[in-house]
Amino acid sequence: MSRQICPDEDNTYLHLGRLIQNQSYGRERKEVRLEHLCLDLIRREEETLVVAEVKKSSRAREAARMQLAFYLYELEQMGVEAEGELLFPEERRRERMVLDPELARQVENLKARVRALILAPSAPLPTRIRFCARCAYAEFCWA
Repeated sequence: MSRQICPDEDNTYLHLGRLIQNQSYGRERKEVRLEHLCLDLIRREEETLVVAEVKKSSRAREAARMQLAFYLYELEQMGVEAEGELLFPEERRRERMVLDPELARQVENLKARVRALILAPSAPLPTRIRFCARCAYAEFCWA
């Protein structure tokens, strides 16, 4: 995002993820943009604001967990208290998340690493990992 790099909009998995997001959870408010955040779902549960991230599967659960933690962290910095929920509609699973001090520290560390990457004079050499085959940004590494 810092260099206006966008995913390949023709990526099949990107389309599939958006389709699942749009067809699931019909009664809830979807895709709310708040400053630099794009939240998949939000809802109120009594006094608690719940922010949810919808994913096709739990294969990249840790990445999804950190994405949601980032949203919760940024909301907290804006003075908004919220809890998070990871939703895997195809697996009929949901995981509740709360931003605790340890998770907030992990987000701060990741933000520092991303900031260092952005400020580096050149991009690091690509390393093929198991997610490369389905990544919507793969052309930037392997074209």
